[in-house]
Amino acid sequence: MAAKRTVLIVDDDADLRDALADQFSYDDEFAVLTADSAKPGIKLAQDEQVDIVILDVGLPDMDGREACRILRKNGVTKPVILLTAQSGDADHVLGLRSGASDFIAKPVSFVVLLERLNTHLRRHEQSEDAVLQLGPYQFKPSMKLLLEGDRKVRLTEKETNILKYLYRAGGETIAREELLDKVWGYHREANTHTLETHVYRLRQKIEPEGSKARLLVTESGGYRLQL
Repeated sequence: MAAKRTVLIVDDDADLRDALADQFSYDDEFAVLTADSAKPGIKLAQDEQVDIVILDVGLPDMDGREACRILRKNGVTKPVILLTAQSGDADHVLGLRSGASDFIAKPVSFVVLLERLNTHLRRHEQSEDAVLQLGPYQFKPSMKLLLEGDRKVRLTEKETNILKYLYRAGGETIAREELLDKVWGYHREANTHTLETHVYRLRQKIEPEGSKARLLVTESGGYRLQL
């Protein structure tokens, strides 16, 4: 089962906020956080492991576009989708200039919102800004780096790609041959021994007890991440 992604919904319309939260909660892929105004929403976005923010423009304590600017200024790089009752081009431009990833006019179609949300999540995971939570580490694939407090773990390109592919599997077991094909490519001069060697070296870097696997686990025929 894939790891859940956390959606933060910030909207003062309780009916809409609760309806969206219920719809996301029906899907095992998502966990939901909510706030009814900008300031608690900003705090949640900064303090919690949030994957995407849905932010209303017309909030009681602050314009949602200003809230988005504050998030970007404070280093929040996760996608932000703005919701608004206005649908003009000028409002759209102002929303994007605030640092928003997207802009959707009310009334909101959940099907459209879900499609846009999944698109931005996929793009973010492939971007230079992606930061993925992997056990006790913050995983920055673009930098080939794992962070645990002040500790930095440098990764090779192959180690990074192994972790990325296993992360996207959401805790499911990936067969050795599949990992070889995805990490080394179909036209490769690598075999299962090559993969096992890389996994061994990777465990020496990331496992608290070296080769004793708690995060990168061996299963019958392959490997999985304990997320």
